[in-house]
Amino acid sequence: MSSAVGVAEAGTGVPAPGAVVSPPTGGAETAVVASSASEAAQLGGRTGAEHFIPVTRFALMDRLTRPQAWPPGVAAEVRRFFRYLDYWRHQQHNAALLALEQAYEPFSPDSDLFVTRQFSDAEREQLGAFVIAEVKRLLKQANYVPVDARDVKLILTRESHYGLELHVDLGAFEELLIYYRGASTRRERRRTLRRFLRKQEFEVPIYRRLFVLFKLKPFERRVEEVMRESKLSRSEAEKQVRKLRSLLPAEVRDDSIYMKLFKNIPRADLEMIFPNTRVMFRPLDKIKLWVTGGAGLGVGMFGAAGKLAVATSNPVAAAGAMAGIGGIVFRQAMSFINQRQRYMVIMAQNLYFHAMADNRGVMVKLADRAAEEDVKEEMLLYSVLAKEKVNRRDLTAVDEAIERYLANTFGVTVNFDDADALSRLIRDGIVTEAADGTLHTMPPREAAQHIDRKWDEVLDNLPDLIETAGVEVEVSGNGAAD
Repeated sequence: MSSAVGVAEAGTGVPAPGAVVSPPTGGAETAVVASSASEAAQLGGRTGAEHFIPVTRFALMDRLTRPQAWPPGVAAEVRRFFRYLDYWRHQQHNAALLALEQAYEPFSPDSDLFVTRQFSDAEREQLGAFVIAEVKRLLKQANYVPVDARDVKLILTRESHYGLELHVDLGAFEELLIYYRGASTRRERRRTLRRFLRKQEFEVPIYRRLFVLFKLKPFERRVEEVMRESKLSRSEAEKQVRKLRSLLPAEVRDDSIYMKLFKNIPRADLEMIFPNTRVMFRPLDKIKLWVTGGAGLGVGMFGAAGKLAVATSNPVAAAGAMAGIGGIVFRQAMSFINQRQRYMVIMAQNLYFHAMADNRGVMVKLADRAAEEDVKEEMLLYSVLAKEKVNRRDLTAVDEAIERYLANTFGVTVNFDDADALSRLIRDGIVTEAADGTLHTMPPREAAQHIDRKWDEVLDNLPDLIETAGVEVEVSGNGAAD
């Protein structure tokens, strides 16, 4: 394979990995060649682009199976193989999902079925570890990127897009996973004092998809941690932990694993997705409430004091003056309470429109997205390998060619993961690797027939999925219905 990889789509002038060729000497074909490593890096998104391909597999399949991208009569066979591959990959992820759902049953907070057995601590620990590992695997396959929960500057930022000040006790969690996919921005308009209350457009950094998994620490363990960290007595530590846990809904238990999936969450408001978020007054709100409340209370108290001085000999007038003071104090207290309630309403409304799925529904969505990402990567890579003889040492050039194709065809910047896609094609026998690193790829018709035979093998040898996954615990009788 030539070191200068060209990618062409015959008759269109649009680069595509559907026909990787050496630089053409003439004719209607157009080649796009990376002139330097820096150009390839820029087009390929080496500066922090995600593996996520923001194009549907249907659009990608239509584009990659255009007749002009293949020899006469081959495009239909390629499309048939891609459809077989799509169903096959979804079947594999759905089989893994069945094992995950079975292991998740003891931790599901949504089950409304009768529980017929209890699990020992050792069994729960084994099943819980399997659930966490499988969820991480699904997230990786779905091209989600982890957010380090230990990065306090990122998670516990004091800035808020919605004008809230939010605080989270991260120490309350035994397990905490935060992943995102699709870091982007959106344009919004807001009135600002600097523009004399006129609306100003600005960019809001967001996560297109945000996943969170959490499990609370047992109460006693958290109390012991607070005792050590804050040098408190047991009674004081228990009081503090109970106060913080009072922020949680009553149905949130420390023996359940919770999963949430959100969309379009502003990066400055990650705290909003946690169950133990405390809504606090911002400094500006405190100043405003104290100034307006203090002024009103001062004027009211001054007026009431004057009435009391005049009405010292009149008990009825004195009682009226005292009632007036009480009303002023009550009104100012209600101002604080109403402001806090407005904060809670803002947070609830925004979470309502950002929420996508919970718990078991999250696992189903992740499995579907993981299968889709796998299929898109494999279709792109197969479209290259099926057209030209490629050696493993050429994969960097193939990778860059695919990234240029996605940039030029769809206008997206992607860090394509060829190693993962190639490993799956080799595992399924679509591609084989010779001793010298040369990659041999099945033609489309033969590849489709190969997938057909693999379906027969699966149906004839259905495994016990939970045992195949390496979990030896028998799981039955405790459903996880939504």
